[in-house]
Amino acid sequence: MPRLLWCSLFVMALLGCQGEDGKPEKPQAGSGALTGAAPSGNKKLRIAVIPKGTTHEFWKSVHAGAQNAATELGDVEIQWKSQQLEDDREGQISVVQDFISKKMDGIVLAPLDSQALVPYVQEAKQAGIPVVIFDSGLNDQETPISYVATDNKNGGAVAARHLAKLLENKGNVILTRYNQGSESTGLREEGFLETLEKEFPDIKVLSSNVYIGTTPEKSLDQCQSLLIKFGKEVHGVFCVCEPNTTGMLRALEQENLVGKVKFIGFDPAPQLLEAMRAKKLHGIVIQDPVKIGYEGVKAVVNHIRGKETFKRIVTGEYLATPENMDSPEMKTLLSPQQHD
Repeated sequence: MPRLLWCSLFVMALLGCQGEDGKPEKPQAGSGALTGAAPSGNKKLRIAVIPKGTTHEFWKSVHAGAQNAATELGDVEIQWKSQQLEDDREGQISVVQDFISKKMDGIVLAPLDSQALVPYVQEAKQAGIPVVIFDSGLNDQETPISYVATDNKNGGAVAARHLAKLLENKGNVILTRYNQGSESTGLREEGFLETLEKEFPDIKVLSSNVYIGTTPEKSLDQCQSLLIKFGKEVHGVFCVCEPNTTGMLRALEQENLVGKVKFIGFDPAPQLLEAMRAKKLHGIVIQDPVKIGYEGVKAVVNHIRGKETFKRIVTGEYLATPENMDSPEMKTLLSPQQHD
């Protein structure tokens, strides 16, 4: 090969290893690599967002927040999918495995079960797919790159203090549990019971060990049984999520106890807001679901693009009451999609 041609090829090869500014380019990680290096070119990132369910108002707001993040960040496509029922662990595992097989760039997951989903989050990591956990925690704090959620234990404490205030620090109460394995609601239950025990010794817990189900229909049946048993003694009730609150509201109405029993729920829905305005429901502990969805997607995209990612992102908890529900801040949190 002529010396001049050889030199020309050498120079071209050297320039080919440089960016537009003449500096050597950083090596590109594969799709969803945990190194946090940005993907090459203008490739649209495919982010799977897997909620616990899709029908409740909370998840619809989370979806809106996730889509807001995708739009703002640019070149991000959200694939939103869940199993049909919120107690179907195997169904959610199947959804996660399907997204792993599709080699998504990232996964944002609200695990139904804090332990059952651990092996599959680890499987995603081994496949080079970063995972952000949102809403409800996982019994593995190392594998996920971030955890985005409310301080659920404090949410339960907020409910306990407000219910105690309504009862003038004495009386009998019922706590309804949601579903075994759910970390978020388990922390709410724990925060509620611990606060009553430590701060309000004259409040007696009549029942705190009944899991009433993941739908309003299942909750109604269980709540009716509780009210038939304790209806003459109970002064206050706390339900730890939207479907449970909806089921208890119907049960209180059917047992002619609505308004007579002080009632605190968790997470809003249109029918629950109507009930609170009518003072059938005396308070709702609320989260910021739009922010949860937004921060979850933002965290995984930032990681993929090599930006800073925080291990824990707390999104806040608030108390809405009949007295403050029309304030601007509460209106936004109670009906987030209308104010998005």
